[in-house]
Amino acid sequence: MATAALDRPLSIVSEEIKPSIGTRILNTKEELLDGQLGPELKELLQERGILIFPQINFTDQEQIAFTKTMGTFASEVRDGEEEVIHKITLDEKENPQSAAFLRGSLYWHIDGTMNKVPILASLLSCKKPSPKGTGNTGFANTYAAYEALPEERKAEIADLRVNHGAWASLFYYSPEPSMKMLDIMQGIGEQELPLVWTHQSGRKSLVLGNTAINVVGMSPKESQRTLHGLREWATGEEFTHSHEWTAGDLVIWDNTGTMHRAEPYDATCGRMMHRTKLQGEEPFE
Repeated sequence: MATAALDRPLSIVSEEIKPSIGTRILNTKEELLDGQLGPELKELLQERGILIFPQINFTDQEQIAFTKTMGTFASEVRDGEEEVIHKITLDEKENPQSAAFLRGSLYWHIDGTMNKVPILASLLSCKKPSPKGTGNTGFANTYAAYEALPEERKAEIADLRVNHGAWASLFYYSPEPSMKMLDIMQGIGEQELPLVWTHQSGRKSLVLGNTAINVVGMSPKESQRTLHGLREWATGEEFTHSHEWTAGDLVIWDNTGTMHRAEPYDATCGRMMHRTKLQGEEPFE
């Protein structure tokens, strides 16, 4: 979608949500689609974890165009066909192919722990929210959570490695899965990742979430204490924000340093989000 460039320099109009996470962007749709603000917004995203654009009301094509102002657009692929917009809903009538797998999104996670290079960011726009008080999306800044750890704790976890597998998320929502489902999920594979990710920028973040299976070299008991203890720390009030959706809202989160989760809602309520993504730029290692 082509838009006419504005003949004036633009600057970001914003307000912080919390000291450690989140900024609301108050620029107009026209200013955002102009493209001038893209690089600055991308830089702010990496600093703040999430950017919220209240009731910006992008169409699908406008969301695609805006995504491209911030980096390389990452197309969705399903059944061998590319999709530029991906529908996110737990309603199996609307999303019969992947609604069941999205139930894992109700628990804290980072997207792409099975990939060498995870996506940089996701952009989610609300087409229809769930009833008030349900269906929020929670975000946790794992950059800020790491930086606030005591130095002694940072030293203890500096070199730890963690096995991740998509199948581990299955047990969060289905404690007694069928072997068929377990086979499908385990077929996605596993990957060993650093617990502390040192980024190309020099900053460090925690790699946690519901795909974490175990800490390499630790007993099951100590492994779970480490993973759950750090997750509890990273999802504390200081580092998190729960966004209550209104139709037309757009939220971007930095997938390289932010965990997220959908908060519970009735799968038949019609809640519908449209997602685009920015291609990843650095590997976990």
